[in-house]
Amino acid sequence: MWCPSVSLSLWANAWLAGKAAPDDVLDALSLWAPKQSVTAYDAVAAGHTGLPWPDVHDAGTVALLQTLRAAVGRSPAGAAGLPDRLRGTINVVLPVPGDVRGLAPGTQFGRDALAAGEAVIITNPDDAATAVGLVPEFSYADPDEACDDLAPELCALSWTVYSLPGHPVFDHYELGDAEYSLRSAVRSAADALGEIGLAAASDVDDPRGLVEQLLESARQHRIPDHAPTRALRVLENAAHVDAIIAVSAGLSRTSDAPGDRIAVAITQSSSQAQIATDALRPLTTVVRSARMAAVTAILHSAWAD
Repeated sequence: MWCPSVSLSLWANAWLAGKAAPDDVLDALSLWAPKQSVTAYDAVAAGHTGLPWPDVHDAGTVALLQTLRAAVGRSPAGAAGLPDRLRGTINVVLPVPGDVRGLAPGTQFGRDALAAGEAVIITNPDDAATAVGLVPEFSYADPDEACDDLAPELCALSWTVYSLPGHPVFDHYELGDAEYSLRSAVRSAADALGEIGLAAASDVDDPRGLVEQLLESARQHRIPDHAPTRALRVLENAAHVDAIIAVSAGLSRTSDAPGDRIAVAITQSSSQAQIATDALRPLTTVVRSARMAAVTAILHSAWAD
């Protein structure tokens, strides 16, 4: 699940709801890159967020928080418990080819979000005609000019803010249905891993141990305390299935956090790879839907009474 857009949305939403501090947002993002910046893609986005325009330049970390505050608007007193249409909302989209729900068609934002595989969409109840979207992009230092001693290759996470033509409609993902589907998916994924019997790389003795390594690397990402227990359980199960898919399919994989990367290499024949891919492909849709259901539940829980 973990990607910069999920980290930003969960913690920024908790902050705006009064359930977290600004430093919590910055700490969550720091796991992705040592520096954060934000810039407007167009004049309308700049007008809605207070970012510089027409002289475009990257603003720093504090400006990112200010951008979020401006984009979501000032929630009225007692905003907890209000329906989404009466307060600003932060939403996550994880588009893939063939499923671009939540993206405005024919927009640069839609194209860039699909290329990144993620984005954040913020709505403001004071202006039903316009929303803004944020797409992250990693910036890397010149090999000869390291910009950070801890992660010399990774310089910054840059957020571009786009204006959107109206408030998008988001699908509702039922958390209970997602959990049920995942239970079946866990069994199917584990069976596929055992039946295919993939040979691990010489430095990996146990594929199941490798699955656990991937799970452990993802657990460094904190989740706000208000998150429902059921949503946390769904996320853990989804991560389990996703790790099994990665190992079984023989993908070259790294942990989610730059600076603490775990390389995964599974040696297998092309026929084994195809068998694994065919067996596990349906599970990726289940995992994605479950993650979206859990993230949505966590976002909503921040505003519950």
